[in-house]
Amino acid sequence: MNITFNELREIKDRLPDGSIHRIAKQLDMNVETVWNYFGGYSHPEGRPIGVHVEGGAQGGVVSLDDTRILDLARQMIAERA
Repeated sequence: MNITFNELREIKDRLPDGSIHRIAKQLDMNVETVWNYFGGYSHPEGRPIGVHVEGGAQGGVVSLDDTRILDLARQMIAERA
């Protein structure tokens, strides 16, 4: 799946407090891996999860091999609305 980097960051910014930790727990992942998924590449303990970024307009295009984190994030935003 492809999404712009700006769209991915906007989704992260709309998440309710504590969502990154909830996603990590639900998917049995390291919290830093989830942060890295949303573009927080300064978290050295995070594991690669199939996020590929190509430069361009709107922050570039992000190709996601695995959308489980994104799907949960969108679900949490929808539940909040």
